[in-house]
Amino acid sequence: MDIQRISYAVMVVGLGWKDWSRSDIIYGIVVPIIVVLVIVGLSQLSSLFDMRSFGIVTGIISEIEEIVIIVGIPLLLGLVWNRWAGGASGFLLGSIYAMWWYVKYSPRAGAGAFSGMQLGGLGPTILGWVLSAMLIGYMAGALNKRSENFRRMLIAGVVATTVGGLLLFGLFQLSSSNVITGVEGFLLTVLTRTAAGVIIPIIAKVFMWYGETRFHA
Repeated sequence: MDIQRISYAVMVVGLGWKDWSRSDIIYGIVVPIIVVLVIVGLSQLSSLFDMRSFGIVTGIISEIEEIVIIVGIPLLLGLVWNRWAGGASGFLLGSIYAMWWYVKYSPRAGAGAFSGMQLGGLGPTILGWVLSAMLIGYMAGALNKRSENFRRMLIAGVVATTVGGLLLFGLFQLSSSNVITGVEGFLLTVLTRTAAGVIIPIIAKVFMWYGETRFHA
């Protein structure tokens, strides 16, 4: 397997400017454009609904954004790369998501600089997003150890996301501004992350399988 990877890497490095294939066009141009258009379409969904449905649509979109940014990407990098990539990406994306959420939704954001005094009761919530994303990415990489075995990837993903979800839910309860409580809040916080821990290993395995297929092709 290592020899095959080295041979594939040498082959890729040796590609010239005329060496284009149909898959390069599809996955390098068409697919990214489609993904961008889908994201733009999702951002405009709220205009198609009345004000009563606006909150539901916004909640669903926000939850998907949260899971993708601070769960899916760190978990994927941790599984296919290593614990340092997973942990570092989790820290960076968790920090970016926390600052974005604070600026967009917090009424304190317009008062001035981003400081601990202005965070008020939101401090544990913002800290939870950062630590949870970092923990998920790092733990997935540490447990999987770059293994390509799907069962190991699945176990690592489920354990990492579940632990990260429990940590986040616990930190939510320390916030005086918290509204995520009870069984519903627990399910929304923990089980959505556990579900991502099942889905992302499948995506990671598809990436690995696709890379091997391209090599043998």
